[in-house]
Amino acid sequence: MTAKTIFIVEDDPDILELLEFNLTKERFRCICHPTGLGAVRAIKAALPDMVLLDLMLPDIDGMEIIKRLKADSSTASIPVIMVTAKGSEVDRIVGFELGADDYVVKPFSPRELILRVKAIFSRLERAEERGTKEIVAGPLRIVPEHHLVEVEGERIDLTAMEFKLLYDMANSPGVVKTREVLLNRVWGYEFDGYGRTVDTHIRRLRKKLGPAAPAIETIRGVGYRFDPSRLGS
Repeated sequence: MTAKTIFIVEDDPDILELLEFNLTKERFRCICHPTGLGAVRAIKAALPDMVLLDLMLPDIDGMEIIKRLKADSSTASIPVIMVTAKGSEVDRIVGFELGADDYVVKPFSPRELILRVKAIFSRLERAEERGTKEIVAGPLRIVPEHHLVEVEGERIDLTAMEFKLLYDMANSPGVVKTREVLLNRVWGYEFDGYGRTVDTHIRRLRKKLGPAAPAIETIRGVGYRFDPSRLGS
């Protein structure tokens, strides 16, 4: 199996070395970039399987890097894990709203970070293995084999986690799923105060889906349900 490539953007040489050492030990291939400037261009050229991104860079804010990656169709689906000392709930929500897939606060446990990296890859691989059924509901079309989502014939760019979240719900129409269940199935870890992560991704999904957004129904006090009848035939 070809080793997964992880692109690391981190200006602290000690943390960069720590990340590269632990990831390489787990047989990941690492590309290291010590500054934000030029990182987006380098990521577009390398097209890695994942990006680990420090948000507090000396030359450009990491949030701006996420914006640029998610705005480009060639890099929009690359999972991004934010690795930062900014650990407030507001910072996490802003990061998720911009399209980040996970958030690790410094100082961090290398083992925890590795587990989060593997959880994302594992979920993506399992989704690819079982996700071959095309789903059509009103103006919405989902083709998992090609990681394709269309609304009224227009392609919608989703992050890896947004796509997984949408497909997981659409593949079980009418089933109410709690935040705990969605976190476990989509992100790969247990519910531990991360319910806002699901809410943020649902909000982003609805915004991107436009006329297909009503299919994602909020079940107050419980979770969410994909109801294709809300889109008509």
